[in-house]
Amino acid sequence: MIKTLNLEKRNAVLKRMAELVQQEESILISANEKDINSFESADIAMIDRLKVDKDKVREMASSLKKLAALADPLHVERFQFTHDNGLEISNKTAPFGTIMIIYESRPDVTIEAAGIAFKSGNKILLKGGKESLNSNLVLVNLWHKALESCDCSTDWITYLNYSRTETQQFLENPTQKLDLIVPRGGEKLIAFVKQHAQCPVIVSGRGNNFVYVSHEADLQMALDVIINAKTTKISACNAVDKVIISRDLPRKAEFLRHLIQTLKKHNVEILTDAKLAGMDGTSQMENESVWYEEFLDYKIVIGQVPDVDEAIQLINTYGGGHSAAIITKDEEEADTFMQSVDTAAVYHNASTRFTDGGQFGLGGELAISTDKLHQRGPIGLQHLVTNKWYVKGNGQVR
Repeated sequence: MIKTLNLEKRNAVLKRMAELVQQEESILISANEKDINSFESADIAMIDRLKVDKDKVREMASSLKKLAALADPLHVERFQFTHDNGLEISNKTAPFGTIMIIYESRPDVTIEAAGIAFKSGNKILLKGGKESLNSNLVLVNLWHKALESCDCSTDWITYLNYSRTETQQFLENPTQKLDLIVPRGGEKLIAFVKQHAQCPVIVSGRGNNFVYVSHEADLQMALDVIINAKTTKISACNAVDKVIISRDLPRKAEFLRHLIQTLKKHNVEILTDAKLAGMDGTSQMENESVWYEEFLDYKIVIGQVPDVDEAIQLINTYGGGHSAAIITKDEEEADTFMQSVDTAAVYHNASTRFTDGGQFGLGGELAISTDKLHQRGPIGLQHLVTNKWYVKGNGQVR
């Protein structure tokens, strides 16, 4: 086991890595172009996640600098108690140990997720997808240079260039101590990891997010929120897939016509439920199972419910447990919705696109968990820790 680095060392590595990423920008982008040119898929979301350009490099460097500026998540006292017999008992945050991150297509995970895990005092095993291998190898090489320049072992960050079979074997029979696994990718990857892992797994689950437009909604606000949530980044897990409107929405036909026209301008395919079937520019969804789907594409479902209670029931039945929003002027209705919807993040009059560690003030994120243990929603630096009890005495026995 590697001894935990002090905060000064960890921050020095992060700052040096930020410098190296910017210095080696051209090499990284060139490697990424190889990945994109050899990527044999029409998956728009995967291509979007795979691409690294100058803006993405700046974001990588910025995330590392912000991470270095954050407070130490380790040794934070969460609880303190003095026993009747004089024992001083406290509970403090501690590293997990070794964290494995398995991810698809996104080279920036090699920066942001690894950086968060590293600053949290953990040893990191990275298993990226074959589609981003060239990009990831460049980035891991830079991590090793940053570690060496700060007199730290390169064992802190290891890249596992494994096939699917080798990955399965490692998950089932790890060749080293493994304390936590974080899969970042689609439902097939997550199911694969959960099936074979022998240690705890933090599930960064699917989106399939909903927006409910209440009969008390500001219609222009509703339009703006839906268009933003659907079209700004279709590869994001916080994008919206389903819009449900109140049956009693004033100027409903006018609103729907305007919404459909605007979505069409963004090349979004529009499906409807049976209640709204037949509108120009739309087609009716084939079956109820479509409500379960996360699209990660220019595709959306528009449906209708009689009231907020039905909206809540629909979301809790079909949603991915990620994010849901209500557009309404009625504060009481908003409170009912936000307390009753079973998602990691709930919104009142705002886009679901804000479900993000950086946007939530966490300085980046390792993942967005749709599980309820040990942390729900964006998992940032302060969440990627476990805890340890410290008990100090002077000979007490029980």
